[in-house]
Amino acid sequence: MNVSVKGRYALEAIFDLSTQPPGEPVKIADIAKRRSIPQKFLELILAGLKQGGFVESRRGAEGGYRLARSADQITVGEVLRYVEGVKPARLTRNRSDDPLHCVWQQVEQAVSEVIDHTTFGQLAEQWSASRHAYVPNWEI
Repeated sequence: MNVSVKGRYALEAIFDLSTQPPGEPVKIADIAKRRSIPQKFLELILAGLKQGGFVESRRGAEGGYRLARSADQITVGEVLRYVEGVKPARLTRNRSDDPLHCVWQQVEQAVSEVIDHTTFGQLAEQWSASRHAYVPNWEI
């Protein structure tokens, strides 16, 4: 599966929003800085994600973006397919005359199984746990 830069940035943006307090709008500049995404590109990506029903926006000084649904209800697969514009069973273009066609189909199925059952809530939880799993103690 090929994922474009736009697709990667969209996943990063949704992940970032998943790690923020629920309901609190987050400024584009903050997401862009934390995730090293060009702000103008992120604006376009978030506008698209808003049209797709993944995020909501609020205008004004206290405005920003937030998830439209709980992070536990948004899968990596649905965001990726929306941004990349592909149907669930067609992430790659395989030819039936390809001798490895069956292998590529199995790979597609395995990838789909993972991305379709991985929510941003799970990712945020795993990320948080991994960052706090080992805290060195320098006391003697």
